[in-house]
Amino acid sequence: MDIRYLQTFREVAKWQSFTRAAEMLGYAQSSVTTQIQNLEQEFGVVLFERWGRKIRLTHSGEALLAYSEQMLALLDEARAQLSEQAQLAGTLSIGTVESLAAFYLPPILRRFRQEQPRMRVMLHPGICHDLRQGVKEGTYDFAVVLDGLQCQPELTCINLGEESLVVIAAPDHPLARRERVEAADFSGENWIFTEAGCSYRSMLEAVLRDCGATIENALEFGSLEAIKQCVAYGLGIALVPRIAVEEEARKGTLAILPFSHPDIRVYRQIVYHKKKWMPQALRRFVELLTGGQMEV
Repeated sequence: MDIRYLQTFREVAKWQSFTRAAEMLGYAQSSVTTQIQNLEQEFGVVLFERWGRKIRLTHSGEALLAYSEQMLALLDEARAQLSEQAQLAGTLSIGTVESLAAFYLPPILRRFRQEQPRMRVMLHPGICHDLRQGVKEGTYDFAVVLDGLQCQPELTCINLGEESLVVIAAPDHPLARRERVEAADFSGENWIFTEAGCSYRSMLEAVLRDCGATIENALEFGSLEAIKQCVAYGLGIALVPRIAVEEEARKGTLAILPFSHPDIRVYRQIVYHKKKWMPQALRRFVELLTGGQMEV
């Protein structure tokens, strides 16, 4: 039996008219008549009787109407519950950089987990170019990147604010005693870089080239913790987000050099595809990141 027959039956009972029910449902009157006849054949009873120029329910019709209301209410409840579960239970796939995953996102993740305990969140670390590409290809629901301000036709990019970058060294490094450090002062220094393709590494390399500073014996690590440990042991200096080294700087195991440059600036940004369907859970995560503001 088609559930629509019960919906049609309810409308006919409500309006006590085949014609009005057909108008409300957008059906031809003959379709309404056929559906009611199919119901009567299904249950082997007469559901309506004529009363003058109107119709009214028979005793069997009244009984079926009560059951119909219950069944249709359960169907509506099932639709609502399944729709809610589809949006509030599942997996969010988020691409991000290591420093944000470790030092920026945890409070947001905790709040989200408290609100959406059935949602599974998977963080995928990577460099910004690859993360944006992953968003374009649908690998990630969205990404939180650390890069220069982005404007790409396929993507929505929301600026969450500038992230401070610092050059770190071992506490006994000669540059740590300076009141101010210029880019040219880095000539001949051993650098410990993040992996190739990292946005702020590219910015730093461009600045060093422009001022003619030479790079000696550069090391490259994909792990931020490895970079910090190598710097602490005097193997070189490194450019990293300030949030990633604040604790070490406070304890004195790493020194933050007095250096800044206008061409080395990055911003925390949410990136998602402009055609991305935004289920409730995803929208809520973005709202938590943006403080309730998001582009549609």
